[in-house]
Amino acid sequence: MAGLSVSALGTEAGAAPETGQGPLEEIVVTATRREASVDSIPEAVTAIPRAAIAREQLAIEALADTVGGYVQQTTPGQGAAIIRGLKGSAVLHLVDGMRLNNAIFRSAPTQYFALVPGAAAERIEVVRGTLASLYGSDAVGGVVQLVTRRPAFEGESASATGEVYADVESADESRRIGATLDAGTRRWYTTLSGELLKTGDRTIGGGTTVAPSGFESRAFRAAAGLTPDDDTRWHVDLHYSEQPRTPRVDELVPGFGETEPASSEFFFAPNRRIYGNARHERERGIGGLDWVVSLAWQRVDDDRVTRDLDAPERVYEQNRSDLWGLLTTAGKSGDRSSWLAGVELYYDAVSSARQGEAIATGELTSLTPRFPDGSEVLQGSLFLNGSLEATERTTLSGGLRFSEVEVRLAETPFTPAETVRTGDFAGDLGLILRFAEHWQWIANAGAGFRAPNVFDLGTLGNRPGNRFNIPNTALDSEHVVQLDTGLRYHDERFQFEAVVYSLRYDDRITSVDTGELTPSGRDIVQSVNAARSDIVGLEAGAVAALSDALTLQVVLNYTRGEQRIEGAGLQTAEEPADRIPPLGGRLELSYDSGRAWQASAWLRYADAQDRLSASDVADTRIDPAGTAGWGMLGGRLTWLPDENWSLSVGVDNLLDKRYRVHGSGIDAPGRNVTLGVRRRF
Repeated sequence: MAGLSVSALGTEAGAAPETGQGPLEEIVVTATRREASVDSIPEAVTAIPRAAIAREQLAIEALADTVGGYVQQTTPGQGAAIIRGLKGSAVLHLVDGMRLNNAIFRSAPTQYFALVPGAAAERIEVVRGTLASLYGSDAVGGVVQLVTRRPAFEGESASATGEVYADVESADESRRIGATLDAGTRRWYTTLSGELLKTGDRTIGGGTTVAPSGFESRAFRAAAGLTPDDDTRWHVDLHYSEQPRTPRVDELVPGFGETEPASSEFFFAPNRRIYGNARHERERGIGGLDWVVSLAWQRVDDDRVTRDLDAPERVYEQNRSDLWGLLTTAGKSGDRSSWLAGVELYYDAVSSARQGEAIATGELTSLTPRFPDGSEVLQGSLFLNGSLEATERTTLSGGLRFSEVEVRLAETPFTPAETVRTGDFAGDLGLILRFAEHWQWIANAGAGFRAPNVFDLGTLGNRPGNRFNIPNTALDSEHVVQLDTGLRYHDERFQFEAVVYSLRYDDRITSVDTGELTPSGRDIVQSVNAARSDIVGLEAGAVAALSDALTLQVVLNYTRGEQRIEGAGLQTAEEPADRIPPLGGRLELSYDSGRAWQASAWLRYADAQDRLSASDVADTRIDPAGTAGWGMLGGRLTWLPDENWSLSVGVDNLLDKRYRVHGSGIDAPGRNVTLGVRRRF
């Protein structure tokens, strides 16, 4: 059953399957940059199907409460994945294998995955761990990849299918409408999709409304493909998504330890992403190898309107990244072995400007931009990865990559032009041992890195927690060594996975207080290679078909981190690691009548998190006494009167509990009733 047969147990919270219950199927993923069954690769992978993504306002929200998945939300309209305790630029984000991470990607939670159209998704794959040979820089905690949908048609004559949908939610009075239209034959296809979303201010548990917290978004996708013969495929894809004016809630309402908000104005206005990808796939091509060539361009606009609390000046920012990428791979698969080699090249151009507007007169003046305007980043990598079925019970895998990154920082009034170069090797090893029918023991080891980007090296401007960042061009790469091992079981009625892991994250770039203040009273901080994190954890889940109609799913995640901050001129400190998620997970029971009715009920839960770093305690998004534990009940009922119509009603946070997901900048929605309708044609 598609809704629950996700081999890594990453099924949707509160989502009933779309088809009748039956044997739990095997899922094919592209986590190793080539199609493979999860049971044939040692890596810990979570796959989230289209049905789960479609029910969320943002695609990234579908990761919440999955095996190894955690989502932090600084403000509605944005969301950030935390994988194995790491976040931001320490997690590599991809769309169809091409990087979403760019030169201005923050080491803190980032909002850019919220600009990937959810309507374009076939699934989201999460590689939990350091598959460094295939992904290189930024794949420290793991990889989050959105795989786009490609429609398939069987006949020689052209035909068309489509879907329209609409839904509303009560907690933020949101309204969403969207549509998809596919057309094609077995040799070609086209697909168009679009979505509009408008939310009001969020009502949290207990009935309090947090304002301003409403936002709007719009997204559009157009794609086409051609299969001239059974061995050749062409695919082109275009995405456009925008949030015109999204408020930064934690800056606009008082946080923990504050009696007044930090800012009178703080809006992302707009956040925008434009993306194009052309891809060619050829099986049994030159040299008898399978070839893939992908060329992509991505533009991200991160514009802002800000004003410190009661300040006489409003600030306008225009920040842009234009990222070009070329990925070429060649490989071969046999009965007992496979290998893949590749070249990856990226060029990123950054533009940044900032103006101040006097509130009293409207006069504009030019200010120093957030990033050095005209900066560039060049990345190049060579990699090789392969697997071998050494015996009937044993599969070995591994790979090696060399990467070189060059950051060209443009001159600013405060810093000279400077070029920073880093080169690093990365590699990984994996093992599958099939020691009994349906049972596997897996083990992985990886050594990866993250090269500093323009954000790390050159940022000048406000940061959350009443901070102001100044540049530091003397940064080096961060490095990680990660180990994991676990058990997997898979048969037609039951799936189980439990993985324990340990990672050491050295030379980590962290913000350090300089002891100085800005004229407006913000603490001046600077990024330095001064931290080391040691993180361990458990990721576990199970899916059981209790009968032909009932399915039970259980998810449990636990992470514990320690960090040490030390360096020249710094006071050595040992403390809990930053922003570590608490023990949490989900328990869900789903029912499918096999005819017209589907239902599900779930419990989401998280323990208290009172192991806080000094940075956590100072963060106005986090209660300095610790984030309280919580449990939340919900359910959904779906009626399918025929094969084309779907009507659903659901409720989340049934008891209207007031709670906050640890690290988030706003409390979760209160009791939230959802109504949805879908019509396929």
